[in-house]
Amino acid sequence: MLEVENIHKSYEGAPLLQGISFTIHPGETICLLGASGSGKSTLLRIIAGLEEPEMGEIRWKGENLVGTPAHQRNFGLMFQDYALFPHLSVAANVAFGLKMQSIPGSEIRHRVAESLDQVNLSSLSGRRVTDLSGGEQQRVALARTLAPRPRLLMFDEPLGALDRTLREQLMAELRLILHDSGVPAIYVTHDQEEAFALADKILLIHDGKITQQGTPAEVTGHPASAWAARFLGLGNVLDGIVRPDGRVETAAGVLDPACGHGHAAGQSVSLLIRPGSARLGEGQDCLVSRVKDVVFQKEYYRVTLENGVYIHLPMEVTVGQDVRVSFAEVECLPEDK
Repeated sequence: MLEVENIHKSYEGAPLLQGISFTIHPGETICLLGASGSGKSTLLRIIAGLEEPEMGEIRWKGENLVGTPAHQRNFGLMFQDYALFPHLSVAANVAFGLKMQSIPGSEIRHRVAESLDQVNLSSLSGRRVTDLSGGEQQRVALARTLAPRPRLLMFDEPLGALDRTLREQLMAELRLILHDSGVPAIYVTHDQEEAFALADKILLIHDGKITQQGTPAEVTGHPASAWAARFLGLGNVLDGIVRPDGRVETAAGVLDPACGHGHAAGQSVSLLIRPGSARLGEGQDCLVSRVKDVVFQKEYYRVTLENGVYIHLPMEVTVGQDVRVSFAEVECLPEDK
């Protein structure tokens, strides 16, 4: 079990990581998800032993690893740049790190075969890596990471250089490989699709802090702040002022949120309108606006209104049409911390 406790790190005199703490349990895959520059990769490098924290501890089964060299931690690390040796075969690339550890030849051959079997590349062991596709090279890099039998796997944007179709295919394969291996893993990305496809638990990082953590369903179902809702693209986030009757005045209109926070009249709040909750209809709480844009999205029409709200509808409407829209639920978001 890995425990990260109260990690602090600055960059050019400004705080980058501010009190990061979390735990990874055996067999668990967690994803560090945040915008570029949020400190995700720096945190990964600190865990790997490639950088030192200014404060805090990295513990494996209770042992503090701060100050322990990277090569003694037995953690596997895979970057977006696979750094394969072009003049070597697939098997030789996978074996390279094992040879540096002076492992006997028979054991190296066994581990190489085992790792290539895990990533479904046994039939290509003798081929040069330059003759492989991008997806196959990614599997070679993964096999090389698995071959030393690390006690923790770490990935820093490993699929970022691949096209969308191949990335989707490899996400599914990588999740199965991680679960089959039983090795805990940390996956760093700014891509939400990757995070939701791979992770058992998501850690949202913003301004050097973990602002929310939970399963993919938990963080999307119950965003902890307006920032989280905006970053995850959950829908329309509207700022407003609470009226004496409890409804909220926004730039898009007056809305009646489902809220148990007990806001006072005049208080500023943020509301989340999920686009799939929209219904065309009548009533006091309808927003009235004109259709600005309509885009067909396979299962629904994405409709953008002139008041800035976008909604999903099962039927087509026309640009310029006036519509009245009600919502199954308007959520009141917790205040940003």
